[in-house]
Amino acid sequence: MASATSVRARRHTLTGALATLGVSVGMIMTTGAPSASAATWPTPTSSQPVSATITLNASKDYGMQRLYGSGALGGGDQSEDQQPILKLADGVTLKNVVIGAPGADGIHCMGSCTLQNVWWEDVGEDAATFRGGTGATYHVIGGGAKKAADKVFQHNGGGTLNISNFAVQEFKTLYRSCGDCSTQYTRKVNLNTIEVTGTGTTARLVGINVNRNDVATLRNITIYNDASRKVVPCQKYNNNTAVGVGPDSTNCLYSTSDITYR
Repeated sequence: MASATSVRARRHTLTGALATLGVSVGMIMTTGAPSASAATWPTPTSSQPVSATITLNASKDYGMQRLYGSGALGGGDQSEDQQPILKLADGVTLKNVVIGAPGADGIHCMGSCTLQNVWWEDVGEDAATFRGGTGATYHVIGGGAKKAADKVFQHNGGGTLNISNFAVQEFKTLYRSCGDCSTQYTRKVNLNTIEVTGTGTTARLVGINVNRNDVATLRNITIYNDASRKVVPCQKYNNNTAVGVGPDSTNCLYSTSDITYR
């Protein structure tokens, strides 16, 4: 009989192949496909320094190239107002790219977007920021992020963010609905099939503003190395003031069966 390790390896190889082939969002969200593995990060095909933000007005497949900041984009810390490596126009799909270090402010989606099989080796200020309007829909399909001193995904605009088949480790917050943006929205986030590696310190999967009627739905979450339960699945805020944790029937939609500890 195959070992658990070999079975997991085969599962994760399949997930990467599906992402590369461009399997549709609906298929990934409904078939129960395994998550990307934090332990099997891709090897970039090449590396390119980026000294000024690259604006994508059309979809692009980078073929697993690594992009990293240099010059004005050479920051990888938490300094505010850093510029992104990539800025995506409304409707753009970005595929198969590794954001290396320095990561600056990662990727900005200016409207609806899809990030498919995108990996962040060392998150800078944020991995990705979503800035679309009320009707925007964003998809993060496959990929992973690590070494996020603060947030991985920052939701500053409106709309709904769907994150599926994603791996995260060495992080503080996977998703945060902006608490102090000049224009505020009611935001939604859906997590489905997420592989989390605990850090031994408090971390949050999602942080939402209950006073803004935000809604987070969590399904198929697997948390490793967290015997002390330091990872908080759903943190509630009134803007920037923490007001509670845990599932409910209004804002944090999940049950204990949706979270598996290993």
